[in-house]
Amino acid sequence: MQRARIFFTGVGGQGTLTATKLVSLTALDEGLPVTSGEIHGMAQRGGVVESTVLIGYLSPKITHGEADVLLGFELLETLRALCYLKPGGKLISNSESLPPLSVATGKASYPALDDVRAKAQAVASQALFLPCRTLAEEAGAAQSANTVLLGAACAVKALPFGMDALERSVRKYLKPALAEVNLKALELGAKAVLG
Repeated sequence: MQRARIFFTGVGGQGTLTATKLVSLTALDEGLPVTSGEIHGMAQRGGVVESTVLIGYLSPKITHGEADVLLGFELLETLRALCYLKPGGKLISNSESLPPLSVATGKASYPALDDVRAKAQAVASQALFLPCRTLAEEAGAAQSANTVLLGAACAVKALPFGMDALERSVRKYLKPALAEVNLKALELGAKAVLG
């Protein structure tokens, strides 16, 4: 078994915790020893959501420079969480933004995608950015942007299981009415990074 530390970051309402749960349950179904944790404050108001999934570790904590994989559901939060990624780790991120109130009111500026990409490439062995919300809308629901990102991560082998296992979990753990849209979202995420 290969050990792995996976760090998730996004903002409230993006399905970051649902994605974390889906990865954890998939790993459990694959017989992997999983530990998971989450930190979220004011998540229902668009606040930061951070969570972890660790395979083969007892603690759910990831400190700076330890994550093998960083999954960013929102571009600015990807930049903020970059410090958790270990040198040579993998980063898969939504390229689309969800500006916070301070940016919307003109009190702060939002980083450009190229700036975030350059900083990510300075740390990661692989830094992939894809328009998750746009692809999710193509799949049938903007709310499935989280599974677009998981499909991309699985396709580049950033997750400790294959796409078949992830598809089984979507069918098993999501409501039946949501399964087909999310399966399509997985597929579009995978295609986006594999070309």
